[in-house]
Amino acid sequence: MMSATYSALGRLLTYPDADLQASAEELAAVIRADGRVPVRIQKALNRLVEDLKGGDIYSLQEQYVDLFDRSRSLSLNLYEHVHGESRDRGEAMAGLLELYRSEGLELATSELPDHLPVFLEFLSLLPADRAASLLGEAAHVLEAIGERLHRRGSSYRSVFGALAALAGAADAAAVAALLSEPDPDPDDLTALDEAWEDTPVTFGPDDVGCPKADALVAAMNTPSAQRPSAA
Repeated sequence: MMSATYSALGRLLTYPDADLQASAEELAAVIRADGRVPVRIQKALNRLVEDLKGGDIYSLQEQYVDLFDRSRSLSLNLYEHVHGESRDRGEAMAGLLELYRSEGLELATSELPDHLPVFLEFLSLLPADRAASLLGEAAHVLEAIGERLHRRGSSYRSVFGALAALAGAADAAAVAALLSEPDPDPDDLTALDEAWEDTPVTFGPDDVGCPKADALVAAMNTPSAQRPSAA
């Protein structure tokens, strides 16, 4: 059931369309059946489901773009929060693709390999312990995005609350460092331009680094010779 939960949460984070509106309640039911997502978060997910089911599709799409496509701080591309636009991100992406291929998977999407819904779909195909370990390495990114969505009053916050519950405790210093980065209003085009020109995100003092960020890169980029086959 856990594998289906990853897939369902990822689907709720995709660009809204008629299919998502029609399946939103079913996706929430899958997550409820898992039993690992706290009841209070399940209730919050119900709000997102109602928003998706009852909302005007064009308004839903506009809101989605404003949240996840126009703001660097809410990017659904995980490596955006680790490497920014540096060359290291391209190398990390290549390593992530290799990780996917080591499990016998090839991307069939135009999204980048570090796109969160893509990553969650990948996790849904792994043995539970392996999937949980990989998700846990991204816990600080998930918690920071969730907090920013909470500040905006967005019902998408519930998805990140569920993911944070499944990922386990995040490194507090890493979360604080992410939250200290600029988080401009999506309607402030000047501030958005400045944010996209910022240097890559770092975590803590330069001579210390962030173990969680390093672990995320290492775990997602280094295929293990002893990794179990995908489920």
